[in-house]
Amino acid sequence: MTLLFFMCGFLATLNDILIPHLKSIFDLNYAEVMMVQFSFFSSFLLFSFPSGKLVDFIGYKKTIVVGLFIMGCGALLFLPAATVPSFPLFAAALVVLAGGVTALQVSGNPYISTLGSSRTASSRLNLTQAFNSLGSTIAPSIGGALILRAARPLNAVQHLRDATLHAYRVEQASYVKLPYLGIAVTLFLLGLLVASQKLPSVRNSSSPDHPSVPVLRLWGRRHLTLGIVAMFLYCGAEITIGSFLVNYISRPEIGGMSPRSAAAYVSIYWGGSMIGRFVGSALLRRIDTGVLVGFNAVVAACLVATSMATAGHLAMWSILLVGSFNSIMFPSLFTLGIKGMGNLTGKASGVMMSAAVGAAVIPVLQGTLADRVGIHYSFLVPAVCYLYIVFYGLEGCKPRRI
Repeated sequence: MTLLFFMCGFLATLNDILIPHLKSIFDLNYAEVMMVQFSFFSSFLLFSFPSGKLVDFIGYKKTIVVGLFIMGCGALLFLPAATVPSFPLFAAALVVLAGGVTALQVSGNPYISTLGSSRTASSRLNLTQAFNSLGSTIAPSIGGALILRAARPLNAVQHLRDATLHAYRVEQASYVKLPYLGIAVTLFLLGLLVASQKLPSVRNSSSPDHPSVPVLRLWGRRHLTLGIVAMFLYCGAEITIGSFLVNYISRPEIGGMSPRSAAAYVSIYWGGSMIGRFVGSALLRRIDTGVLVGFNAVVAACLVATSMATAGHLAMWSILLVGSFNSIMFPSLFTLGIKGMGNLTGKASGVMMSAAVGAAVIPVLQGTLADRVGIHYSFLVPAVCYLYIVFYGLEGCKPRRI
């Protein structure tokens, strides 16, 4: 089961390598290439409810198997997309892939909590999430070595025409085929492995709520309403920084290196988040959750501002260090948002999770700004996101009725 979440983290972060690669192949601007993240993360909003219904209909284990097979099919769709090659087909493949990831996440988390004693359920969930972070950490290095191994300068395509341009696109797109074929085979094998295991059959024990009144009551809780915005902005800020790192570090005034070399540094960003979770877990035993969230957001905003105001290695390392301070934010914002919701906790949790669609929207906003003012100053977008999280951690998370 931990392997399943490793694959989820691996696939989500592999998008950070696809973005500069597809930008170069199809000569896309930043707003256009951020449709990679829009395609992937909007699927979480589109498919979370159907995935929940699927769990009700066929159970947790079978939904996990279905999710893995859908992910495998999405990975296979990269082969025709690279053969044509076609950016819309790549986007469609990402939608299918993310649809499977959504089914796996919706079914996998509660299922893992049942595979053993309830006393150790939290430990099992933390272990799987640690493997998710491990996948996020190693994906950029592996993806960079395989997909960007023969990458040309980011503006190389601008000088090519007609048959030469098509040949260039076919050649560069072909480097995507082997990694995603390997991923597809792995996902299908994992699906067969899970299907063959004699795991306990667990029924969905969630109790039905009144269809309309409880949902309306959610919006009367100030800390939840503000928390939804905080989660939206946080997910957007975290993903948009990772999405721009290869292009940003590759610039002559920042890192001055090839896209393949820059990809290795993306692992530092995500690895910092993984390490920060262990440190943050210990600190949260002694420090109020809202205060620590506010502090981390202040530091993250300052690091982003430092990167915007400087150049060279200082700009590069300050943006990479943001990952360490992202570490505790997702689980902490989630906990703060659903605090004190009582019998509305289930619905509040679902709404908080749907706010992760910020990872689809915020990268497009930064891409649009980058096309107008340059990538360096476009990091104003995540900086503003972190400033709101400062407010939420220090003030907005306090439960009050509107």
